Amino acid sequence: MPSPFPGMDPYLENPSVWADFHHTFINGAREFLAERLFPRFFIAVEKRVYISDEGDPGRSAIVPDISVIHLPEHEMRFIEEEGGGGVEVAQPIVMQTLLDEEIEEARLEILDVESRTVVTMIKVVSPANKIEGARGRQSYREKRVDVMNSPCHFVEIDLLRTGRSFIPAQAWSKGDYFAHVSRAGKKHRPGGIVWPIRLHQRLPSIDIPLTPDVPDVKLNLQAVISSVYDRAKYSLVIDYHGEPTPPLTLEQQKWADQLLRHAGLR
Repeated sequence: MPSPFPGMDPYLENPSVWADFHHTFINGAREFLAERLFPRFFIAVEKRVYISDEGDPGRSAIVPDISVIHLPEHEMRFIEEEGGGGVEVAQPIVMQTLLDEEIEEARLEILDVESRTVVTMIKVVSPANKIEGARGRQSYREKRVDVMNSPCHFVEIDLLRTGRSFIPAQAWSKGDYFAHVSRAGKKHRPGGIVWPIRLHQRLPSIDIPLTPDVPDVKLNLQAVISSVYDRAKYSLVIDYHGEPTPPLTLEQQKWADQLLRHAGLR
């Protein structure tokens, strides 16, 4: 069953679905590009690891709230002291006490098989990357700066409506989602190409730059989303009767309601 939405499905942004969709979309993009890059380039799924602790503002977006694993019924236990008085004794509870956690975030890297160098990096933004003060945002910012100062092209795909985007602020009012391509070299940087995408629009095909002697390859974002939505059967776990998380604007709610009623999902 295809998604009822013409572009990005906002119900996929729900934290209960997003983590799975994030991985599925990355793998789908890899499959889409691998056929078009063969045999000159190899595309790999790589991981960036950072530590999230209990004080991390982005922790709630990436780690389930399981700090208390078992809390027994509250029972007062007394011991008798000489003279007949009773004193309450503290009782233990079972908790998760290792609070630091390694967080892995996947990305795609396109490798030139001839030179054995990475020519293009593709990043699908995660919720923690957009939360101010989060470890995930700090780690991503550092990696982003490193890539922007390297001879590697950089592609950024933001399919999340909440949080603070790394896309220039003047574009924020123009889209709900964004795609960004930064070509390597002084001729292009610090400039880049940004696709602002509205909820009601189909996602674009974006240009993936490679080496100077090879033309760009197109990454059809809509084709990838449509394919992974259908193949993963997300319709089984999405309830279209309620509102998505995060919520839509009033105008978007009216549009989505008509769309979902027309599809027989409300």
